[in-house]
Amino acid sequence: MALPPNMVAPGLDLDDTAGLPDLEIPIDVPMEFPNGAEIVEDADGGAEIFALPEDGMVENPIPEDIPFDANLAEVLDEATLGELSSELRSSYKEDLESRDEWEETYVKGLDLLGLKSEERTTPFEGASGITHPMISESVTQFQAQAYKELLPSGGPVRTSVLGLQSPEREQQAVRVKDFMNYQITEVMEEYDPDMDQMLFYLPLSGSTFKKVYFDQAKQRAVASFIPAQDLVVPYSASDLTTATRVTHVLRMDENDVRKMQVAGVYSDVDLRGSSDEETDAVRKKVNELEGLSKNYSDDVLNILEMHVDLDLEGFEDVDPMTGEPTGIRLPYVVTLDEASGKVLSVRRNYDMTDPLKRKRQFFVHYKFMPGLGFYGFGLIHMIGGLGRAATSLLRQLIDAGTLSNLPAGFKARGVRVRNSDEPLQPGEFRDIDAPGGSIRDAIVPLPYKEPSATLSQLLGGLVNDGRRFVSLADQQITDMSPEAPVGTTVAMLERGMKVMSAIHKRLHYAQRTEFRLLARIFAENLPPQYPYEVAGAGQEVKMQDFDARIDVLPVSDPNIFSMAQRIALAQQQLQLAQSNPEMHNLHAAYRRMYQALEVQNIDEVLPPPPPPPPPPQPQDPATENGALISGQPVQAFPQQDHEAHLAAHLALLELPMVQQAPPVFGALLSHLFQHINLEARDTVNKELEKINTQPQEQMQQLQLMAQAGAIDPMAAEQQMIQLQQQPPQQFQPDQIEARVAQIEEEMIKDLMPKLSSAGSDGSEDPLVKIRMQELSIKQMEAQHKTAMDQARIELENSKLEQRAVTDASRLELQEEIAENRNAVNQERIDVQREAMLRRT
Repeated sequence: MALPPNMVAPGLDLDDTAGLPDLEIPIDVPMEFPNGAEIVEDADGGAEIFALPEDGMVENPIPEDIPFDANLAEVLDEATLGELSSELRSSYKEDLESRDEWEETYVKGLDLLGLKSEERTTPFEGASGITHPMISESVTQFQAQAYKELLPSGGPVRTSVLGLQSPEREQQAVRVKDFMNYQITEVMEEYDPDMDQMLFYLPLSGSTFKKVYFDQAKQRAVASFIPAQDLVVPYSASDLTTATRVTHVLRMDENDVRKMQVAGVYSDVDLRGSSDEETDAVRKKVNELEGLSKNYSDDVLNILEMHVDLDLEGFEDVDPMTGEPTGIRLPYVVTLDEASGKVLSVRRNYDMTDPLKRKRQFFVHYKFMPGLGFYGFGLIHMIGGLGRAATSLLRQLIDAGTLSNLPAGFKARGVRVRNSDEPLQPGEFRDIDAPGGSIRDAIVPLPYKEPSATLSQLLGGLVNDGRRFVSLADQQITDMSPEAPVGTTVAMLERGMKVMSAIHKRLHYAQRTEFRLLARIFAENLPPQYPYEVAGAGQEVKMQDFDARIDVLPVSDPNIFSMAQRIALAQQQLQLAQSNPEMHNLHAAYRRMYQALEVQNIDEVLPPPPPPPPPPQPQDPATENGALISGQPVQAFPQQDHEAHLAAHLALLELPMVQQAPPVFGALLSHLFQHINLEARDTVNKELEKINTQPQEQMQQLQLMAQAGAIDPMAAEQQMIQLQQQPPQQFQPDQIEARVAQIEEEMIKDLMPKLSSAGSDGSEDPLVKIRMQELSIKQMEAQHKTAMDQARIELENSKLEQRAVTDASRLELQEEIAENRNAVNQERIDVQREAMLRRT
C-alpha cells in the first residue's frame, strides 16, 4: 500500500499502521513529499511524520489577532509543537541525569528515619535492625517549632506602610493584612496542611518549594507545596530567578486533565496510551517507607510544566525601532505530557505592559541550609554520618546483649539433649544423655561479652553532638537562671541561637517572597471588591489597597524562632525597665511579657494606661493670674494680645501677697518674659513683612502717579518691571535673632521701672531680704564646717601623739623584757658551768 506523493500526513503515528498489511515506511527514509518531511520519534519507540510546506506557502498561518494570554499551542503547527516537545523532553532528561547523585544521597538518607523495620540475617539470624531516632527526632523538633512560628493561629501575614505614614495608609495596611489572613486561613484550604508537610520535608532534603498561582479550575489563589524531587532545574542553575529552565513535575489524574481541557486551559488532544510508570527514585523510596506498593494500573499522568525561554517563530521579540527580530528568547510556560510528548499549552510568561519582558515568578525556594549549588543541605547531609554511626553502635550494643543473654557454644559429639529445639523455660530441668564424665566438660559455651561500656559512652557522645545541632538554643535557655545578669543571658542566647536563627531567617525571607507573590495574585485575579464590609472605606477599594504603598511581611520575627527565646528576651527587658522605671515605660514592658507568654485578652489582666494630659490652651489674663496665684503652670502663646497680658500681669504685682510670696513672684516674672519674647518676635515678623511688601506699595504709587499724569507712563512701567524683577529680600536666622534681642532689650528697659515701683513700698525688697538670709545661713554653715574641721584635725593630732607615747612605752617594755630574759639565760648558763666544774 503506497501513499500518493502529494498527500500530507501530519501527525501520522507509525504504530497505528500495524493493521495495514502492505504499508511499510522506513523511519530513516522520508516519504517523497513535495518539499520533504520531518520525522520525530516519541518515547514509545514510534515516530511521527510531518510534511514540510511547499516554497512560497505557509502551512497553518498564525492569526494576527491572538490574545496575549491565549494558549499558543492552538495556533502553532504540529511540526513546531513536535520539535518543541522533543527538545524540551530531551533537556528535561539531561536535567534529571545531572542530579542523580543528589537523588541517591537523598534516598539513602531517608532510611535514617527508621520508619521501616529491617529484618537482618547477618551477622546472625535475628540480628537487630533498629535505626537510631536521632534524625527523626531532630526533624520532628524542627517541624513542630517552625510550624508554630511561621503559621500562628491569628494568621501569618502582617503589613507595613512604605514611605510617609498617614491614618489612611494605616487603615489600608490593616485591610490588606486582614484580607490576606482571611484568604490563607479560611479560603485556601491546602495552605495549612501543605505548610505542615513542607516543614517536615525541609530538614530532610534541605530544599522545598511553594508554587503560588491562580487556579483556573478552583477560581482562587493556590500556594501548593512541591517536594524537591518534583522541581527540576539545569545543572548550571544557581537560583530560581536566573534559571534558564524550571520543570515542575505534576502527577495529575486523567479526569483532572480533562477538566483543564474543557476549561480551555489545555489543548484538547488525545492522551490515551500515556504511561504513568513510577520512575522517580525518591518517590519509590517514600512509598516503600510508607508501606505502599502499586499493584494496579491507575489513570495518573506525569505532566511536565516547564518554565523556559523560547524564540518561537511568529512570536519573536522585535526591535521597536527597526521591527526586525532580535533573537532574544522570551519567557514561556510549556505544559506537555511526559509519556506521549503531546503539548497541552504554550503561554507567555511575562506582563504585557512590561517593556523588558521579564519572567514572572511562581515558585518560592525554602532552604534549610545553603548548599554548594542550587539545592540546599538538610539534616541528612549535615548529620547523616552521625546518624549512621549511632545506628551502627546501637545495633552492636543490642546484638551484644542478645548474644550474652542467649549464648551458643560447642558440645561433645556423644551428648544428646532431649527436645533441643525448644528453649529452656525458667525452672525447667531437661534430660541429657551423656556417655559419661562431667557435663561441664562436654558442653563449652562461646565467650560472649557483655555490651561494652566504651561503645555506650561513644554512642552517647554521638547522640549529643547530633542533637546539639538543632536543639542547643532551647537547652541553653532552659538552663538559664532568672537571677542571671542581662549580659550573661544575652550572651547565652546569642551562643545558642546561631544555627536555628540563621535557618529561621531563611524561612522568613522565603515566606516574605511567597506573600508578595500572593498579594500580586490577589490584586490581578480576584474580584475588585472585598467579600465583606471593611472599616474606613467601601468594599470596592480592594484593587486600590493592593498597591506599592503597602509591604506584606510574615508575622514571624527573623531574630526569634522559639517561645522560650521570646520569653527570655521579654523577661530581660522587664528587668531593665524595673531597675530604672523613670526612664522606661513599665506598662509596655509588662505588655510585651504577656505577649511573649501568648496570654489572651491582655487588657483584662493589664488595663491600658491613663491617656496623657491634653496640651495647654491659650487663656485670658485673669485666668492666668489665678493659675499663677494657685501655683499652677501657665504658658504664653503667639496668638495672644501680649500688651494686654503684660498690663494685667504687672497689675498683679501690686498685690502685697504676691510681693511676699517668692515662688509666685518668680513664676509671674518668668511668664512676663515669655510674653516679651513673643511680642518681640511678632514685631520682627511684621517688620519683615513690611519690607517684603514695599515693592508692591511702590508699584501702586507709581500706577496712581502715572494715571494722574505726574510721571511718564512708560517710565512708570519700566520702574514697575524692575520692581517685579527684584527678588524678595532674605534674612539670615542670626540676623533675625539679633533684631529680636534688640527689641527685647528695649521692652525690658521700659518694664524695669514698673517692676521696681511695684516692688518698692518703703520697706526692704523681700527677694533681697531672702537672699541676705540665705547668704547668712550659708556663712554660718561655712563657719560651723570650719570649726568642725579644726576640731577633727586636733583630734587626729592627739590620736597621733597618744599612739606615739604608746609605741614608745611598748618599746621600753619590750627592751626590759629582753634584758630580763638575757639575765635569766646568763644566770642559767652560769649555774650549768658551776655544775660541770663540780663534776670534774
